[in-house]
Amino acid sequence: MSRHQVIIKPIGEVANFYRNLMPANIPKTYALKPLFENIACAADIRNGIIAFRDFLYLFCDRLITDGDLYAKAPSKPSSMTDYPFLHNMTNLLVDIGYHSKLSAGGDTLLVTEIPSCTASIDENGKKQKPKIPVSNQMECLRFLTLCGFDFFSIDFASKSLNISETQSLEVSYPSHPIMLTGLKVLSIADMELRTSRRYWNDNNLLRCDYRLIKAENTDMGDVLKDFLHPLPKAIQEFALKLHQHSTDLGMTCTMRILGDVNFSYAHLKKSRKTLAVRDIYALRVWEFSYSMKNGYCMYVRAKKTAKYADVINQLPLFLQEKIAKGYGCDRKRGEHCQGGCQGICIPLDDSILDISGDIETWIDCEMS
Repeated sequence: MSRHQVIIKPIGEVANFYRNLMPANIPKTYALKPLFENIACAADIRNGIIAFRDFLYLFCDRLITDGDLYAKAPSKPSSMTDYPFLHNMTNLLVDIGYHSKLSAGGDTLLVTEIPSCTASIDENGKKQKPKIPVSNQMECLRFLTLCGFDFFSIDFASKSLNISETQSLEVSYPSHPIMLTGLKVLSIADMELRTSRRYWNDNNLLRCDYRLIKAENTDMGDVLKDFLHPLPKAIQEFALKLHQHSTDLGMTCTMRILGDVNFSYAHLKKSRKTLAVRDIYALRVWEFSYSMKNGYCMYVRAKKTAKYADVINQLPLFLQEKIAKGYGCDRKRGEHCQGGCQGICIPLDDSILDISGDIETWIDCEMS
């Protein structure tokens, strides 16, 4: 069977997707990891993080209004969100933050190099093209100016620019200079502290993951609250209650981000080995998920239904039909891949509230 063609989403919808992934409630006080002690004072760093999150809101708003002029879909997209422009912007922002020095007053960044815009030589002596093609470098800078950046010594009247030929680049953000401190810190965190590897189409910085810089670990329930914030209050309460119920049963919750965002719940029993996130995800019984394709959903990987058929017969017909259909590889059914292997899908909308107790019963049966 031929590979099913990926239909890319409009850039405005992709921007809304990223907007929902940003933390709505960033605390005003928390301890920082020692790595950032010499960047700025703790208060400036925390304020800078909030300012950077607000910049990302503006960034997404600009994508919604002007994104069609900048973000062009590839001829053969690999995913619904596969816009090279977004990857270029993420790489550029990380380079500006990481390869720069913050001025004494904190109002400018002096960028000494931008690797993603520079050709390189690999270990075999072969020349590698820059991650951001020279033909796209100027449009990236122009879009950042739409979002409030100022770049000194850049001639925006020029049709093209090779940033690698620029000796140094001075950058400011006049409307809220403290944002540069947030960009600097989060870029360092993205390069040095994240547990998952950076990959070519990685847009991690666009999520403003401030938790990387915290000295203490964050409770997974608090992370889930941020994940759920765009949803109605009643659905948030249902999801948080189910999270608490599952962890009370001894399940381990972990967050996995690989395009989609997943909060997976697995029963690790008495495993003495420390498992990686991907290993816990492979053992999941159920999960909350947010994706461009299906929005907010929960998935249940029901494998023991034959052992509690009597309970299933007492569930609402809607659930009985879903459970009877089961889940698994769509291709083995002669269909295009729809992510059926992920589990039995239930949308996180108002319809789930009427069966919230039944879902809890169902998961309890899978756990027993």
